[in-house]
Amino acid sequence: MRFGITILPEYRWSTAAPKWRRAEELGFDHAWTYDHLTWGGLQDSPWYGTMPTLTAGAMVTSTIKLGTFVTSPNFRHPLTLTRDILALDDISDGRFLCGIGAGGGIDTTILGGDDLSPRQKVDRLTEFVELLDKLLTTDGVDYKGEYFETRNGRTLPGCIQQPRVPFVMAANGPRSLRLAAKYGAGWVTTGKKGVDDWYAGVAELSRRLDDVLAGKSLDRYLSLDDGGYALSSAAAFEDAVGRAAELGFTDVITHWPRAEGVYGGSEAVLEEVAADVIPRLRG
Repeated sequence: MRFGITILPEYRWSTAAPKWRRAEELGFDHAWTYDHLTWGGLQDSPWYGTMPTLTAGAMVTSTIKLGTFVTSPNFRHPLTLTRDILALDDISDGRFLCGIGAGGGIDTTILGGDDLSPRQKVDRLTEFVELLDKLLTTDGVDYKGEYFETRNGRTLPGCIQQPRVPFVMAANGPRSLRLAAKYGAGWVTTGKKGVDDWYAGVAELSRRLDDVLAGKSLDRYLSLDDGGYALSSAAAFEDAVGRAAELGFTDVITHWPRAEGVYGGSEAVLEEVAADVIPRLRG
């Protein structure tokens, strides 16, 4: 089992930098931040840019992997995103993970226009991932789809990680799961919404992925906090990780404790989990 922590991009860097450093010192395997223009859970909170935040995070760490949780086509084009990915992959010396999903929430309409239907969102995601994969592995890409286009999209200098940075694909539905199986180095889920037994919903999604993979191996990331904040106590965290392991997950992700509100908790619990629980769970 590998362990990840999400640090929301709501802090001035003078406050955020110690958190990113500490995430590495505490032994987490990967650290993430949200890729939204704004997030519905904290609309009245300050909110900073994802790519500058990850770049700064790369400069104050040296070993921990860094990722987007998750990037979507809501406000990104694959070619401009390619430039950010190449820079982050270089600055982090090959530690960047690109989390990708179809996109939802306020970001879907904040730039104007109507929200897309679920089918249209997966159509757009398919184009987005297909083109992004081509741009990161092929120099000089001509592409014309319904949602995205490039004319001689250049890729130089190429990724440090070969053949490209890993995609960690957020997927729940049949088409997006097939997309994850085709392009992903990993699959991430927050579970099913509106179900009484969240872990039963996660188990169902995991079985769906098994059917799509048909024996292919894929790292599996579970966002623990959608089933209740995992860092509410050391015991709660250990229980959540144990249940994730039983369902075949290779990686779990929790959120850095906030002072209040969503993901409100104590950094003392985080320190206890990192010092006692995670080493024990690693075996």
